[in-house]
Amino acid sequence: MTATGARTSAGHRSGHPSGHGSGWGDRSLTAIAALFALFLGLPVLTLVGRAVLDGSLQVAIASPEVLDALWLSMFTTSISLVITVVLGLPLAIVLARREFRGKGWLETVVDLPIVLPPSVAGLALLLVFGRRGLLSAPFEFLGIAVPFTTIAVILAQTFVSAPFFIRSARTGIAGVDRDFEDAARVDGASERQLFRSITVPLAGAALAAGLVMTWARSLGEFGATIMFAGNVEGRTQTLPLVVYSEFQGGGLDASVAAAAILVLAAFGVLIAVRVFHWGRVLDVRGIGG
Repeated sequence: MTATGARTSAGHRSGHPSGHGSGWGDRSLTAIAALFALFLGLPVLTLVGRAVLDGSLQVAIASPEVLDALWLSMFTTSISLVITVVLGLPLAIVLARREFRGKGWLETVVDLPIVLPPSVAGLALLLVFGRRGLLSAPFEFLGIAVPFTTIAVILAQTFVSAPFFIRSARTGIAGVDRDFEDAARVDGASERQLFRSITVPLAGAALAAGLVMTWARSLGEFGATIMFAGNVEGRTQTLPLVVYSEFQGGGLDASVAAAAILVLAAFGVLIAVRVFHWGRVLDVRGIGG
């Protein structure tokens, strides 16, 4: 019996023509995929659409409260991004280039803020930097108040967002061909020149993706901020906290408008990641051992 005949016979024994089940399966798969994509996209589209169509987005952009929160968000996320790069890049290099006992544990610690509930992160920060926290004495000696200040906002944003940059930078640096660096050393390049001229350009996509995703995570930070920094207008009230405050106070339109600004910012970040082909460096499969 030929292969075609066998397939035809099998199809008749199963009670339906050959190929019919495959077509039904494809249609079902497409329908399920479409329904779930609609579930993920419809709430966001509805939110932005309402903010635009009812004019609340335009009103919110001109609102002093929203403008103050937006400025504070831009300021604090910029500072937290600088801190992340200055302190996180050396850590990413160590994780990418060195083998040592306990490396797996260190990587787990670095990744932990990603999976921690934000409220837990905020409480943990409060226990360390609070007035009776583990590190309260040095700050009190210097006369620096941390909890419920702008400093607390920056620390909360850095804590929850830095792992995104460290993971991405580690992947990019680990993927740089060491032969190029060895050739530069033979030509007399110093380690600083080598890093600036060889390592950074070759790992540039990963570093850029990490920066963008880190900034976006900082901009959207809510739980750790409200636990550790509070919700003080003009001092700790970032844009996500405006969304919460307006909703709690019954100002649904203002809440929707502020949320729409955050959605548009996040959408712009994701578009940038895809337009510049940065998404592949964020694949967690590249982070293993």
